[in-house]
Amino acid sequence: MTIDVNVSLFRFPSRRLPYDDTSAMVAFLKSQGVTQAWVGSYEGLLHHDLAGVNQRLAAECAAQPAGFLLPFGTINPLLPDWEEDLRRCAGEWKMPGVRLSPNYHGYGLDVPQFDRLLTVAGERKLIVQIAVRQEDPRTQHRLLSVPDVDVQPLTKLAARHPATRIILLNALMSTSAETQAALVQAGQVSLEIATLEGVGGITRLLKSVPANRVLFGSHAPFFIWQSADLKLKESELPQPVVDQIRRENASQLLIHNGS
Repeated sequence: MTIDVNVSLFRFPSRRLPYDDTSAMVAFLKSQGVTQAWVGSYEGLLHHDLAGVNQRLAAECAAQPAGFLLPFGTINPLLPDWEEDLRRCAGEWKMPGVRLSPNYHGYGLDVPQFDRLLTVAGERKLIVQIAVRQEDPRTQHRLLSVPDVDVQPLTKLAARHPATRIILLNALMSTSAETQAALVQAGQVSLEIATLEGVGGITRLLKSVPANRVLFGSHAPFFIWQSADLKLKESELPQPVVDQIRRENASQLLIHNGS
């Protein structure tokens, strides 16, 4: 039984991916023992009309078995009406959180609008997912050259917003163990394992990040789902820790947010 906190729907901007049809994705995830997937929309990377993006995401999730796909709406705090977008995500579509792509939307985590977003999200008890990377820079389309998000400013911000639950997606290739430790110590920051590399990777990660801040994430369909699953199977971890990472930590985040 697994809760996957890092799945995306619809078409990636520069290529076709396996399981970019939602029904096929759901069938595949269920076949792998996934009981719930937290999903964002690839449309949110480049589309200007984020209200439309979020409405389509909510409708797509609602068309699947109840509670299996949890939609995380796209918010761009540089847009003039972003607070209304966030209000609709929380109030109209009952989303448990939002997913940010600062690198695609052209802002750093040190801008005041991001600080404000953490405030509003905390007030509404929304989980904030920050996608640090979507694609390895070495394979990006030359017209879509997007650097990883610099997470250094987040340490102070997480401390300033202790009630806001933050999840870093695809962050483990571009952050050091020292940075990871500082982030989880500063506030309610968790990390998922999709971009973790190397044999015994989770065992190494747990030396700097406590087990209750590590989540199962696959970055499907961009990554092969079984890669994330293998990371848990090949690491020598006690079963209670495996259960924490597979589902319990994510469940606790939802309980905190009243979902």
